[in-house]
Amino acid sequence: MTGAELEKARAEILALRREIDKYNYQYHVMDQPLIVDQLFDHLMRKLQELEKTYPELQDPDSPTRRVGGEALPTFTTLEHRIPMLGLENAFSETELTDFDARVRKLAGNDAVEYFCELKMDGLAVSLQYEHGLFTRGSTRGDGYRGEDITQNLRTIRQIPLRLTEPLDLEVRGEVYINRKDFDILNRQREDQGLPLFANPRNTAAGSLRQLDPRLAAARPLRIFLYGLGEHNLSLTGQSELLVRLEKLRLPVNPNREICLGIEAVWQYCQKWQGNRPKLPYETDGIVVKMNSLELQKQLGSTARSPRWAIAYKYPPEEKMTKILEIQVNVGSTGAITPVALLEPISLSGTSVQRASLHNEDFIAEKEIMIGDTVVVRKAGEIIPEILRVIREKRTGDEEVYMMPRQCPSCRSETVRLSGEAARRCLNPSCPALLVEKLVHFASRRAMDIEGMGPAMAELVYSHGLVHDVGDLFYLEAIQLAELPRVAAKSAEKLIEAIERSKNNPLRRLLFGLGIRLVGEKAARLLAERFITLERLGQAGTEELTALAEIGPKIAESVVSFLHTAETKPVLDKLREAGVNFTEPAVCTATANLAGKTFVFSGSLEQYSRDEAAARVENKGGKVSSSISRNTNYLVVGDEPGSKLARARELDVEIIKESRFKEMIE
Repeated sequence: MTGAELEKARAEILALRREIDKYNYQYHVMDQPLIVDQLFDHLMRKLQELEKTYPELQDPDSPTRRVGGEALPTFTTLEHRIPMLGLENAFSETELTDFDARVRKLAGNDAVEYFCELKMDGLAVSLQYEHGLFTRGSTRGDGYRGEDITQNLRTIRQIPLRLTEPLDLEVRGEVYINRKDFDILNRQREDQGLPLFANPRNTAAGSLRQLDPRLAAARPLRIFLYGLGEHNLSLTGQSELLVRLEKLRLPVNPNREICLGIEAVWQYCQKWQGNRPKLPYETDGIVVKMNSLELQKQLGSTARSPRWAIAYKYPPEEKMTKILEIQVNVGSTGAITPVALLEPISLSGTSVQRASLHNEDFIAEKEIMIGDTVVVRKAGEIIPEILRVIREKRTGDEEVYMMPRQCPSCRSETVRLSGEAARRCLNPSCPALLVEKLVHFASRRAMDIEGMGPAMAELVYSHGLVHDVGDLFYLEAIQLAELPRVAAKSAEKLIEAIERSKNNPLRRLLFGLGIRLVGEKAARLLAERFITLERLGQAGTEELTALAEIGPKIAESVVSFLHTAETKPVLDKLREAGVNFTEPAVCTATANLAGKTFVFSGSLEQYSRDEAAARVENKGGKVSSSISRNTNYLVVGDEPGSKLARARELDVEIIKESRFKEMIE
């Protein structure tokens, strides 16, 4: 290869990169595509071929590097030289006015110019640019240290890998997923028989905290930038800052405004409260900042939040609708749950047509009737719930609802056990019960069989392949591939997941079997005490209740389940398939956390709170719900609460999830 050939290839590669970057920006940031997809794909393939032919010309900021690389063994930690603090919240006009009074007093001004922007419901991140090149990125973490998620952030096409100027600066923003993209993603997962994601915010956060960047690349992640960490830009105001970021081709939210005085701020908040459903993404409030960067610097921050900014949080949206009908669902433990079918309404940007009525006591307490006009909201902006009945709108045509005395699936008699609010179907062969049992058995916190979601469970049951959880371990990939909408590769992955699940400890199996009243904690206690399923089966109620936290009702439920005629053949199938029936014993050699007390704050990525506590206790440690001088470790996850500040006050050691994982495994 001659030098002239190399220089020609270099020039062509650089031109292609600039052209593709321009099209990426117009498509992903400006929503104004300049060329058709086929032509864009042609340019990308051409660049890939040239970089393959001339590997010495490959560059980390090439648009071909956005697809994700090899999986990482773990995340490293990056320190924020300027802390990424959270915001104080306001929930009313009065609290906003109080904030304004404090700000004006500290600043010595009669009126303050505020900068208002939408509060994105996503995951806060930091991006570091050196000489204009994106070099690393991290989560907010505890505000002082975050996880290095550079490879995952590189897959977000809105993030420029090279700025329009060779600057050294740190920019901060929020990664999110549009509602429409989230719905498409969940439909794809449903078709594949995978568990559905709960909401866009958690999905965005979970995607960025995957060790395999290819998973992040497959998710429709987007970002808005809104602030700076370390930088040497000459700026006077927050509004000017966002204009500057736009010129650097960094995506910023166009919905922003300068407001003179707190009355104008309140009007801005009210305007967007009504317009939220029209937005393509989730927003739960308005961020209010002093526009002057000099005043921001003058007011400074507390240990937890800046004094010059506040987040006004919207109350949950409430709307009226009508109950058209009441149906019931049969859960994995046989609980019959009434569900109201509603006239469709839009709440927090999504269509709501159903709301749980929980049980017959709930219906009686709120005096709910079929045909009633009711007020509905989303609890936590996620789950629809009925708040109250508007009795003034009754016409006399409403009907009293009575819970069914027969199971809607198998027609067996339903019963309401003493001390319980739920009515249940106790028929172990009930079809609805079996499908729910399959889903629960395969869930992440139980046997963790990825791919056995509601759609797949319904398929394998309705086609006669599975009649109980024991049958799962005798499925073959060729059988699954013959089912509707199941690809051969998906079938193979599901069989692999089933095979892996055989090695789970006894506690997971006990929880997955769906024994009434036996949750994760009770399953762990029973597994650690009796070690094997055979030994547990020999125990009577008296021996079980001798265990702390195992009461008479749980003991009776366990004994009844293990000695029911229908249970034996299922356990026989599991045993013959090679499913593990034992719990690893806690020995002195592994009890390396003896005498150590842990407290958790924020949501963990790899463990539920109960599972994390169980891991600590299995190693001989203790778990507390509050920080004290006796606390040894505070484990912080995503968005930790007030415990973090308290831990710092008491000089308690603060550790991230990665360190916690090393300690318990």
